[in-house]
Amino acid sequence: QVQLVESGGGLVQAGGSLRLSCAASRRTFVYYARGWFRQAPGKEREFVAGISWSGGSAYYADSVKGRFAISRDNATNTVYLQMNSLKPEDTAVYYCNADPRGAATQSGGHGFGSWGQGTQVTVSS
Repeated sequence: QVQLVESGGGLVQAGGSLRLSCAASRRTFVYYARGWFRQAPGKEREFVAGISWSGGSAYYADSVKGRFAISRDNATNTVYLQMNSLKPEDTAVYYCNADPRGAATQSGGHGFGSWGQGTQVTVSS
């Protein structure tokens, strides 16, 4: 049973914007940290952004600070990633994550918990 479903990926030119969404079907994910990871070809999966269950704390990889913004709507159990000023190096498959350990811990590793199926983001130069 798929519990996290991403949408919003696609092809965009450098400097453009995309908004990813991740809808959760499991109600307990409302109390989990939610976040986004990405994996480019030939590279390890890396943390991109995370947000605490209340939405009060957010964490970002240095490479996306100031360009990406994560948010969540617990009423609909959905998390969003607004990506602006996209660069070719942002090209990757983006995965939604739900982590029971908290957002600070989520930001420090390669991810734990539940995952979506991934959505491709391609930024052309």
